[in-house]
Amino acid sequence: MPAYHVIHETEYRYRWPVSLSQQLLHLQPRDMPWQRVHARSLTVEPQPVQMQPGTDSFGNPCTRLEINQPHTVLRVSAAMHLEVLPRPRLLAFEDSPAWESVVESCRYHSGPVDDEQLEALRYRQESPYIRIKHVFADYARKSFTPGRPLLEAVDALMSRIHAEFTFDPEATHVATPLTEVLERKRGVCQDFAHLMLACLRALGIPARYISGYLLTQPPPGQPRLIGADASHAWISVWCPQAGWTDFDPTNNVVPGVEHITLAWGRDFSDVSPLRGVILGGGDHDLEVRVTVMPEDE
Repeated sequence: MPAYHVIHETEYRYRWPVSLSQQLLHLQPRDMPWQRVHARSLTVEPQPVQMQPGTDSFGNPCTRLEINQPHTVLRVSAAMHLEVLPRPRLLAFEDSPAWESVVESCRYHSGPVDDEQLEALRYRQESPYIRIKHVFADYARKSFTPGRPLLEAVDALMSRIHAEFTFDPEATHVATPLTEVLERKRGVCQDFAHLMLACLRALGIPARYISGYLLTQPPPGQPRLIGADASHAWISVWCPQAGWTDFDPTNNVVPGVEHITLAWGRDFSDVSPLRGVILGGGDHDLEVRVTVMPEDE
């Protein structure tokens, strides 16, 4: 089974000293049936007075840290060694239930709801970066024709986003409205994941945001570059008979052994690698370096 070493380095350089920094980190991968974490470490400079590992409300490993000495540079380095296994597909896409029946099952009913469905319903609502609007439902309906199997329709929507949108790192930033992404049809993996989530939730289908890493292949004959990779994002859809199934609209693939899962939530705001508050600092420069290295290299 493929095994990987991953290093995620983050460096903030502030214009003025920061006197206090409190941060929430999502830089430790999840243990799952198809992902075995053998080792993980976290290094922070300057040394925090408090570094507390824990779990967030979505079940993701996280770390809360506090630095109370003045500093103009913050460096965080997360290293991990893990193994990724093939994911069993419980249901062929064409055998999944009609998408309308899944929507109906997720509507309010007075009867009992099992724990799995209750967990899925939290990913059916709006979230900080995802608004439920008719324009997203309208875009999705070309793929979600009446009676079409849910996973087959989701796969078709993924293919359309991949074909109709252009990957452009300069086109958007984290706060770019999704309506603008839809109109301009340009963005990055985070935008495409958010857009696909907005389309699904606008139809009433539970879907969550996945953050992680993707093994990239260097050009033929070229060495793998250290620090040249980046974080990646894709989505996962809930189907009653099949559980959660992942889809990567940026690459038009169903994630497999080259996708490393870090965390999941309603959108990027739930799983940002570093998020927190500081006193001081002023303007800052940010540099992020990610290396995904197969163990046999």
